[in-house]
Amino acid sequence: MKRVTIYDVAREAKVSLATVSRVMNGSDVVKEATKAKVEEAIKKLGYKPNAIAQGLALQRTTTIGLIFPEESLHNAGQLINGLCDVAKIYDYNIYLHSITQGITNIQEVVDEVIKSRVDGVVIYCNKALDKETKELDAFNIPMVAVGNRIAAKSICSVSVDYQRAVYETVDEYLNKGKKDIAVLEDRKNKNMTEEMIEGAKMAFNDHNMNFNSYLEFSNDERSTYKFLKSYFKNHRHDLMIVNRDSQALACLNACRENGVNVPEDMEIICLNDTKYLSMVRPEISAYEVPTYDLGAVAMRLMTKMLKNEEVDDKQKILGYIFQNRKTTK
Repeated sequence: MKRVTIYDVAREAKVSLATVSRVMNGSDVVKEATKAKVEEAIKKLGYKPNAIAQGLALQRTTTIGLIFPEESLHNAGQLINGLCDVAKIYDYNIYLHSITQGITNIQEVVDEVIKSRVDGVVIYCNKALDKETKELDAFNIPMVAVGNRIAAKSICSVSVDYQRAVYETVDEYLNKGKKDIAVLEDRKNKNMTEEMIEGAKMAFNDHNMNFNSYLEFSNDERSTYKFLKSYFKNHRHDLMIVNRDSQALACLNACRENGVNVPEDMEIICLNDTKYLSMVRPEISAYEVPTYDLGAVAMRLMTKMLKNEEVDDKQKILGYIFQNRKTTK
């Protein structure tokens, strides 16, 4: 089937190519009668503009590159939905570029995406980018980092204050006299681990105590579950704080196999809520973060940057809701 082109539209409407282009680009110099003829021809022929060709003419592609770690794609649906919904409102397309675990030079990944002629880049990365920020800013293209607090000339960020969430949780337990609180290492996310530790330390410091229950396990340990299964043979805590749902499930199973009753003997809280935490028994208490809003706000920031609109706050911090389920009293 022959593809309908802008030439066919011009021929059908009996106008010049320039006139069709002006109508498509929203120019106000075209008379209403002429505009109506062009729009009628477009509708009749079913013409679909070529976004790339339009972008070349306007020096923009109306395409935003989204860089996502491959290991995070399985639980990123809502975030991507938020991005795409706002992108659709402002007539932008999303180009998804996944990166596999082990790629550490994110500058090279960004460079590759920019070469595909995107107007801006959204980077989902909940790992620290402190060292890379200067290099990323040097690209001089609008960027939004999701999951990190970053501010630079060309970079905005949208994130959740997990450090504050841990601080509030630990502070509440200390106020109740429960001092044996442990934070479990997340080997897949050192940045999050550091936020968890810092939040716990701040709370303990405010109570004139030192935090010393950070559970770090060696690379020789094959899994979190095997580590905890052995650990709980001789250890108990008032509260265990973990980052991911798989860690929470490992903790729950390891407790069960060692005769540790949850929440009577030990309570468990996961920082990132997922559907799986409500499917197990007992249901696991967790922090629900606005994943959809992370994507939506990131894309709105991007549209403002692309239109050179003023951005009041380049570091957007979104809130969270604690879901108190059966692993906490």
